[in-house]
Formats: sequence, structure tokens, C-alpha cells
Amino acid sequence: MTKKFNPFGDNLTAAQLGEAVRDSAQQIWLAGLGAFAKAQEEGTKVFDTLVKEGVGLQRKTQDTAEDKLSEAASRMGSMASGLGARAAGQWDKLENIFEDRVAKALKKLDVPTASDLEQLSARIDALTRALEQHAASAKGTTKAGGRAGRKSAATAAEPQPALAKRTPRKRAPRSAD
Repeated sequence: MTKKFNPFGDNLTAAQLGEAVRDSAQQIWLAGLGAFAKAQEEGTKVFDTLVKEGVGLQRKTQDTAEDKLSEAASRMGSMASGLGARAAGQWDKLENIFEDRVAKALKKLDVPTASDLEQLSARIDALTRALEQHAASAKGTTKAGGRAGRKSAATAAEPQPALAKRTPRKRAPRSAD
């Protein structure tokens, strides 16, 4: 006969064996409760630690995202200003082309330019001053009386130098569109 292993000892009575099993079961139960409590306590600490690490990671991620976003916004702003400058340059070219074509059309129609009008205005002003001076000198001579006054009037009637006339340009024949 082989002897069976008995963890409670060899010489135990049934009553002692029952009590030993109960005590052992009680200790196992208490150990389980202790393990559960420890796990719960440690679990809460681990959970709190994970939450803190998550908050830190979220902040870092948000900061990085904001940096990237501001960098992208800066790039887009510089690209937009570059495009705006290019568009302004193109607009200036278009404006110059338009002005040139309008000037050519006006020239074909024999419409005087601003420069022509300024020159004409200056000549009119000069002639007006000369006429006023001549009238003032004629008035002074008339007061003195006699033939000299009539001479002045005759001199005033003399033709002034004619305005330089613009030679009309030949107009292009109109097409029958």
C-alpha cells in the first residue's frame, strides 16, 4: 500500500481535518479578497496614471497640430500674396494693353490727346495775354487821341499768327460688317 500525501499532517482526526480544511479555505478566501482589493487599488492608480499620460499626450498632439496648422496657414498666406502680386502684374499688363488700344483708336478718329489739349490751352492763354496787353496799349494811345489811336486799332486788326493746324489723317475705309 502506498501512502497518500496529506498536506495537513499524518495523524489528524476527521474533525481536525475538517477544521484544517475550513481554515485553509478561509485563508484562501481572504487572500482572494486581499488580491481583489489590491488589484482594485492598483487599478485605480494605474487608471489615474494612464489618464494623466493621456492628457499630456493630447496636449503635445494639440500643440504639434497647432504648429503645423500655423505653418500651413503661413505658407498659404505667402502663396496667396504671391498669387496676388502675379495677378496684379497681369492686371497692370492688361490695363496697359487696353490703354494703348484706346489711344490708337482715338488717334485713328483724330481725337486730340491730353498733351494736344494742354498745348492748345497754353497757346490760348498766351494769345489771351497778348490780346489783353495789346488792348491795354491801344486804350492808352486812344486817350492821347489823334491818328496814333487809329494806327493802334489798325495794328490790332492785323492778323495774329495762325494756330498750327493739325493735318487731318486719312481715315481708314469703313468695312461693311
